[in-house]
Amino acid sequence: MADLHIEEFCHDTLRTLIQLYQVFPRRRAIYVEDICGEDEPDELGMHSARHLACLGTMLWLAEEGYIRYIDTIYQEGIDQAVLTHRSFVLLTGVSNLRLREPEPDIPPGVAHEKLMLSEQMRAALQSRSSERITAVARYFLSHEPQPVQADEYRGIITPERPGEPDPEGAEDPPEPDYPPGWPEQGKSPHS
Repeated sequence: MADLHIEEFCHDTLRTLIQLYQVFPRRRAIYVEDICGEDEPDELGMHSARHLACLGTMLWLAEEGYIRYIDTIYQEGIDQAVLTHRSFVLLTGVSNLRLREPEPDIPPGVAHEKLMLSEQMRAALQSRSSERITAVARYFLSHEPQPVQADEYRGIITPERPGEPDPEGAEDPPEPDYPPGWPEQGKSPHS
C-alpha cells in the first residue's frame, strides 16, 4: 500500500505544473484550494494538514528549481509563479512514458504534441488513477532536461527550398571540392 501523503504530493505536483504550463510564460497566482480542494480552517484559523502539505509541495517545487514565485499569499498559495527553464524543457519534451498514444490519423504536429510529457500529465490527472499520477510525477522528477534532437521533428519540419539542407539532419552538406594543391583542406575554398 502506497503512502497517502506521497500520492497527494504527486497529485499536487502535476496540478501545479500543468496550471503554470497552461499560462506559460505569464506569471500567475496559484491557490492551494485550486490544487487540492477547499479547506475550512478550524476555530483557531489553522488550515488542515492536507492544505499545508499542498502549500509545502509548491514551496518544495520552487526550492528544487521547478518553479519560481515572488511571495506567498499568507498560507493560501504563491504569487507570481512561473515555470523555470528546466520545467519548460521537461514538459515540452517527448516522453518515453506513455499513458495515452496519439490517434494514428492526426497531423504530425498534433501527434508530436500528444507525445509531450505535459500531455501525459494531463492523461494521468484525467484518469484519476493514483498509480498513473504517481508514475508520471516520479518520471518527471527523476529526469534532467536533454537537448532537443532534430529528428524529434521528423515529418513536421521540412526544407523550405529545394536543395536546402534537411533540418532533420538526415543529410550532411557535401564536402567542397578543393583545387589540387590547396594548402588547408579543412577550410572552405571560398573563405
